[in-house]
Amino acid sequence: MKVTTLTVDCGGTGIKASVLDKTEKVLSDFPYLKTPYPISPSKLVGIIQEFVKADPRIKRVTIGLPGMIRNGKVVVIPHYINTNGPRSVVDLKLKKAWYGFDMQSTLQKRLKLPTLVLNDAEVHAAAVIEGKGLETVLTFGTGLGSAIFCDGKLAPHLEISHATIRYGKSIDAWIGEQSRRRLGNQLWSRRVKSLIQELYPMIIWDKLYIGGGNAQRISKSALKSFDYKVKIIPNSAGVTGGVKAWDLLG
Repeated sequence: MKVTTLTVDCGGTGIKASVLDKTEKVLSDFPYLKTPYPISPSKLVGIIQEFVKADPRIKRVTIGLPGMIRNGKVVVIPHYINTNGPRSVVDLKLKKAWYGFDMQSTLQKRLKLPTLVLNDAEVHAAAVIEGKGLETVLTFGTGLGSAIFCDGKLAPHLEISHATIRYGKSIDAWIGEQSRRRLGNQLWSRRVKSLIQELYPMIIWDKLYIGGGNAQRISKSALKSFDYKVKIIPNSAGVTGGVKAWDLLG
């Protein structure tokens, strides 16, 4: 039986979607969609429905969302609760609509297809982890995403980005895209190095994977001093991971 997966990587800046076969080969890419704001749960569900309608080969759907996702439900989500996108004013109606929203069940009912909704860093991770020891994935994009695995099993999600780091700033604000643009890649890379140095004693991973849209902007010198394995993963993992993500359920 051919299992064809639609993977949708939902970011604070853009939404990427691809159709893949069981070997993770991309069969088709949808045009990059700039995340439309304000974006309600129903609006995002509608966007995903349009992807599914456009390709009858799709047999299942994987969604990667920012924030804390448990059993397909949104516990906390950044960006999408803001009227005009990241760092803009929080819309209390959007916050009420998103927090507690069961995206997985809603999509399964609407699409009539098996659907898996995870944190976006967890989908990234599914594409690259080896299943040995304690593996950690950090994704650098609009903010910071994270996922932790022990011998291939997904640990409960920790929203590391909400912790404070300097001058009471959240890690998300300190390391996110707006800070990178303001500082430039070199100074921002120093922050990335400092963050990793501070996270390591708390997690003590065996291997660290770094992904997300800004991973390639981290200077090589910032990553040279670590005495454990660090691997940069392509941003495409956010889409290709949608196939192997289903193996995490086993």
